[in-house]
Amino acid sequence: MLASSLLANYCTELHDDQALKVDKYLHHLQLSDETLMDLSIRFRREMDKGLCRDTNPTAAVKMLPTFVRSTPDGTEQGEFLSLDLGGSNFRVLLVKVMADGKQKVEMENQIYAIPEHLMRGNGSELFDHIADCLSNFLEKMGIKEKKLPLGFTFSFPCQQTKLDEIPQTFTLFVEKSVLMSWTKGFKSSGVEGKDVVSLLRKSIKKRGDFDIDIVAVVNDTVGTMMTCGYEDHHCEIGLIVGTGTNACYMEQMRNLDVLDGDEGRMCVNTEWGAFGDDGALEDLRTDIDREIDAGSLNPGKQLFEKMISGMYLGELVRLIMVRMAKEQLLFQGKTTKELLTTGSFNTRYIYTIDNDKDEEGLTSAEEVLRGMGLDPSVEDCITTQRVCQIVSTRAAHLCAASLAAVLRQIRDNKAAEKLRTTIGVDGSVYKNHQEFSRRLNKMVRRLVPDCDVRFLQSQDGSGKGAAMVTAVAYRLAAQHAERQRVLDTLRLSREQLLQVKKRMSEEMVRGLSKQNHEQGSVKMLPTYVRSTPDGTEHGDFLALDLGGSSFRVLLVRMQSGKRHNVDMHHKIYSIPQETMQGTGEELFSHIVKCIADFLEYMGMRGASLPLGFTFSFPCHQSKLDQGILLRWTKGFKASGCVGEDVVMLLKDAVRRRQEFDLNFVAVVNDTVGTMMTCGYEDPKCEVGLIVGTGTNTCYMEEMHNIELVDGDVGRMCVNVEWGAFGDNGELDDFCTQFDHIVDECTNNPGKQRYEKMISGMYLGEIVRNVLMDFTEKGLLFRGQLSERLKTRGIFETKFLSQIERDRLAMRQVRSILQHLGLTSSTCDDSVVVKEVCSVVARRAAQLCGAGLAAVVDKIRQNRNLNQLSITVGVDGTLYKTHPHFSSVMQETLQDLAPQCQVTFHKSEDGSGKGAALITAVACRVNNEGHH
Repeated sequence: MLASSLLANYCTELHDDQALKVDKYLHHLQLSDETLMDLSIRFRREMDKGLCRDTNPTAAVKMLPTFVRSTPDGTEQGEFLSLDLGGSNFRVLLVKVMADGKQKVEMENQIYAIPEHLMRGNGSELFDHIADCLSNFLEKMGIKEKKLPLGFTFSFPCQQTKLDEIPQTFTLFVEKSVLMSWTKGFKSSGVEGKDVVSLLRKSIKKRGDFDIDIVAVVNDTVGTMMTCGYEDHHCEIGLIVGTGTNACYMEQMRNLDVLDGDEGRMCVNTEWGAFGDDGALEDLRTDIDREIDAGSLNPGKQLFEKMISGMYLGELVRLIMVRMAKEQLLFQGKTTKELLTTGSFNTRYIYTIDNDKDEEGLTSAEEVLRGMGLDPSVEDCITTQRVCQIVSTRAAHLCAASLAAVLRQIRDNKAAEKLRTTIGVDGSVYKNHQEFSRRLNKMVRRLVPDCDVRFLQSQDGSGKGAAMVTAVAYRLAAQHAERQRVLDTLRLSREQLLQVKKRMSEEMVRGLSKQNHEQGSVKMLPTYVRSTPDGTEHGDFLALDLGGSSFRVLLVRMQSGKRHNVDMHHKIYSIPQETMQGTGEELFSHIVKCIADFLEYMGMRGASLPLGFTFSFPCHQSKLDQGILLRWTKGFKASGCVGEDVVMLLKDAVRRRQEFDLNFVAVVNDTVGTMMTCGYEDPKCEVGLIVGTGTNTCYMEEMHNIELVDGDVGRMCVNVEWGAFGDNGELDDFCTQFDHIVDECTNNPGKQRYEKMISGMYLGEIVRNVLMDFTEKGLLFRGQLSERLKTRGIFETKFLSQIERDRLAMRQVRSILQHLGLTSSTCDDSVVVKEVCSVVARRAAQLCGAGLAAVVDKIRQNRNLNQLSITVGVDGTLYKTHPHFSSVMQETLQDLAPQCQVTFHKSEDGSGKGAALITAVACRVNNEGHH
């Protein structure tokens, strides 16, 4: 309470009247919301400058990469040392992190002083002193023999570089941390511009009685974020307001222009204390701020920090009081030696004077002022209290404005309408000055109302944080190693791909021979397509394209002599699931009903036309207008069709309907259709390839090699049916646990093994099974499986294309994961999911390239050529929509068949137009035969 003589004179009116006078005098220290919003925008511009490679060298706010790529997930464990250096005392800690069902941290620590002469003396002596203290601590703990990992909290501006190229997902290990400039009263010589890791290692080596593994050098702000991140997984910002001030946050790698790589996040140390060093704050700095700066150890530097941090707040109050005394506004114009002494008004005095209970605050003011040899009146105490409030409020609001910029950056990175995040906070000003923290929190919420912000005080400070960084580094390293071990089973070496090519070549030869055809996995079916188009084809042709749950009916009009002049009309019809798996009669009646509808639609009811029937299932052909179905694939199961001629099944259904007639039907595989379509535009096209829902290839083989067909002259297109490659065990040594799981759950286990490793129908399912495996092992999604992820087929193959095309900070990945019920997935999870998609798709493309190498090399050898130049016509959604499939496949092909120069021609409407072309060619050849 106030001394009774003063209390008698105290009343609310007096308090308000006096406070108003001070407000007028210090109006320039009071910042409006508009000014703070403008300041926030300015700081965001400074952040952009620091992040950009071109402007970083001249930027005041350095935005330093910390190489901390992840925050704790609660599964960290182990023993770690931590060294916390940021002031005249430093701490050594032994941190034990336990994760057995419950997050728990045990800590032992010892505080050591740094004598003044070492803070400002020789740098190597400073580090020798630190090594001596470390040795003392290890001795006390009885762990001198252990080589423990150490996290080093070094709370001064540093430029860091990472250890050699450890994979991006866990680059926390630091090789160099170069001190840019001392702050906080340190001036040790020979350290600025030097690597502090090397200096510490050198001092440890000099002692020679212990060894440690320095894993991470961490700024105290990062340490704070990591400590709080262990308790609250939403924490992605660290803030310090103590002797100094700084903030760090998790930034998207794509925005970190100064580093390579654009996936995932990295913690950026803003070093915001230097905001304004380039003149950006001149309109807000007052004469008092300039006086403080002039009397500091580093004039012109850390100007923002000098308006906020504990090192300067007390001094700001003292200088204001001296000015007011000189202007007869305080202490009746009297000063004392103590009041005129720099540093005599300690910042901690503000904490008690600027109190939410005014009278307690005034009592404190009286005590402090009397301690400085003054004899204050009640007005003097009220004035002093108001000065403290204004200085503290300005500091809190400046801090809030720059924090608002950081929050907006994170919100924009996530494209979130409302951001939910946590700020981990430490520092004597924030912790000990309740009014400061209250004002800061309130102003942040006012400046960014669209952010739901929680402030979490760090209980164990930056020391524990450095240990957490180290623990996270070790967890990520272990998880990364385990994930890579699993993914390595899906990665194929060049030797393995050469084996695939060799075995495919052997199976092709086996499939062509009469003697071994039955035992071969690759059936090499003759298609009876003997010729590619020559441009004289003409007339109207129907085409029917059946290869999935929807099919197309087309009318193709060709004009003779005008190569490439093809006029097409088409309509798409769907096949209900029950029809796909009902009887053959129902299936073909449905198809004929749709053809009749199409002819009606085209005004050609009752016409009699030749039809090209693209039937994308394995068939045995003994002539062009016959196709014996060998087996259904792609989810079809219609009964009474396998072993039957599909042309007869179609013609029977036409007869039953009695509405139109088909005067000729050519059975065409979609792969052959693709080859023919591209061959119409490029005469060198002699290979067809499909990589879509399924996969297959065809090519022009020499007649004398096709033992199943009579005749040795000329060529015939062979439908390889390579999807079944591997059905006799040729791929067993390349199949992973995931391939086996996917295969066992299909309706044809043990069949189409090659197709199941390549095609769109299965890749998403392989990825889903890898993600499930990772999650069950705690390597992904914090070990939490969603019900949706357990659903077969939920991870569509189109997701692979979308995810690998994603360049927007993983937003596409995040939205897909949310669709899969993984609502709390992190940025780290997105990086892993993208890697899994990439590995699975790459293997598919390489396997496809290896198979294709066998095909083109066979053509080259058939023709006894040293070099072959050939075109491959390609179709299929996977090939066309996946961003990397085609390039990886082509690279593999070039590597495994170097004597073949292969051009790829994307088919535009392969199977429909191709079927009509084959029919047109057949009709042309028939007519030529009749003349």
